[in-house]
Amino acid sequence: MSVTVLVGSQWGDEGKGKIVDILSEKYEIVTRYQGGANAGHTVELENKKYVLHLIPSGILRDDVTCVIGNGVVIDPVALLEEIKFIESCGIKVEGRLFISHNAHLIMPYHKLLDSISESGENKIGTTGRGIGPCYIDKFARKGIRIVDLLDRKILERKIRENLKEKNNLLQKVYDHAALDVDEIIKQYQEFDKAIDVYVKDTPAYLNNAIEEGKSVLLEGAQGALLDVDHGTYPYVTSSSPTSGGACTGTGIPPTKIDSVYGIVKAYTTRVGNGPFPTELLDETGDKLRNVGAEFGATTGRPRRCGWFDAFLVKYSAMINGITDVAITKLDVLSSFEEINVCTGYEIDGKLLKSFPTDVDRLSEAKPVYETLPGWNEDISTCRSYVELPEKTKAYLKFISEKSGIKLNIISVGAKRSETFFV
Repeated sequence: MSVTVLVGSQWGDEGKGKIVDILSEKYEIVTRYQGGANAGHTVELENKKYVLHLIPSGILRDDVTCVIGNGVVIDPVALLEEIKFIESCGIKVEGRLFISHNAHLIMPYHKLLDSISESGENKIGTTGRGIGPCYIDKFARKGIRIVDLLDRKILERKIRENLKEKNNLLQKVYDHAALDVDEIIKQYQEFDKAIDVYVKDTPAYLNNAIEEGKSVLLEGAQGALLDVDHGTYPYVTSSSPTSGGACTGTGIPPTKIDSVYGIVKAYTTRVGNGPFPTELLDETGDKLRNVGAEFGATTGRPRRCGWFDAFLVKYSAMINGITDVAITKLDVLSSFEEINVCTGYEIDGKLLKSFPTDVDRLSEAKPVYETLPGWNEDISTCRSYVELPEKTKAYLKFISEKSGIKLNIISVGAKRSETFFV
């Protein structure tokens, strides 16, 4: 039996999709535990690129079963488009994908309210896909779940009750036209027919599978510093990407989890608003963005780029209980003469003892850097740790020691073949 949680250890976009694909060779079930279609997990196989938003990357391996857990909020349109895309690639989905009956549904009014909110002055920098408003309704106990699709009377009643409130808000507060309740009811009844074959009591399924000795990989979206509790609030996502969210998002108890894999990028990126101490607003930042192709897989937005932040990763390792680490995009640093690593923060000349998630203090924090020599040679053809240049090994050793992490996987390119275990 092996149950592993995989978490993004920075601000997301660390390359989780690729590492899930690599690790899923060793697991029988891959489960997504939070977030929604705001995630974009990219995997490159041979000459084809797959960008997955809801379905776990394990679907690309024929012998892996995939689960979308109860902690995920599901956009019906995005899900059906993704299933259609995967099947068009010759990959079987039916019988290999299960969706929790307790997962909440993103409704058209969630997307609209998200878009309106992001057009105002107090922007968070969301993807505008209705994730936040859906989670708001979930915790306000007004959410509509997959299980509600099974009873048309219940579904219609809930949609009418919710839309009465939402239309009142849209018309009187935002001066926006009302949404058609009958059209939405019809749309979601049709969705029920399309996904019925995938719906399952996933907590029971997963726990039974574990009892039978099957191995399970739990996949998070976004990153630890976007966690609604432990991230840089309010510039966070609306769920819990940290390892603790894996339990509530799947129904698997913490006593059954064996290890936590953290994914870190060889430098740091962030999408959306919020403080970013090591951000580079210069030619070096532009170079990282262009060489690393740092543009969102979901939105296409350019990512903010900066040096590796060991102080941040050390905090992330603590709150997630990270036991093993995969480092991605190491090859992006190959053309730099010198590489900076942030080893701590200071405010008013005083070193901080712990990572400040309070955004006002974090905005004041100045990174303390140590400079390492770059290796100035192509490492994309390396297929083992011993093949790496000595200066690359020195960089990996340095960030491991300063972050308090143990590196197990190294990625030197986008393809599956360009990844190896230490």
